[in-house]
Amino acid sequence: MQQFKTLLRVRHYEMDTLGHVNNAVYQNYLEQAAIEHSEHLGLTLDTYRELGGTFVMRRVEIDYLRPSVAGDTLEVTTWLREIRGTRAFRHYEIRKQYQEDLLVTAEALWVWVEVKTMRPRPIPNLMLEKFLPT
Repeated sequence: MQQFKTLLRVRHYEMDTLGHVNNAVYQNYLEQAAIEHSEHLGLTLDTYRELGGTFVMRRVEIDYLRPSVAGDTLEVTTWLREIRGTRAFRHYEIRKQYQEDLLVTAEALWVWVEVKTMRPRPIPNLMLEKFLPT
């Protein structure tokens, strides 16, 4: 499936006591990249509201390989490895901009839920059409 890339600037308040990005902050970066990927495909917050659902992160596995610090610009690459039923498996890679070395790799399981009930539902066809390559 097609990759999506976005840039995020590391902020000072995201540092831990070692002066590196706090590990927990990386999950925020993953969520932001997923949101921007959806928006890039025309799936805005209004679209989600009209569909009555949203994706929630059910599980995430993050491998921390190298640190980043305040002022770094990070390139976050994400793509869907698989999307079917109620689930989407999204892969991520994070690097410093213009560098090849990976800082973080991650995979998250996202589940489509109906907002009213917060129960899993099949991913709507509109979502599948936008995320799946033509």
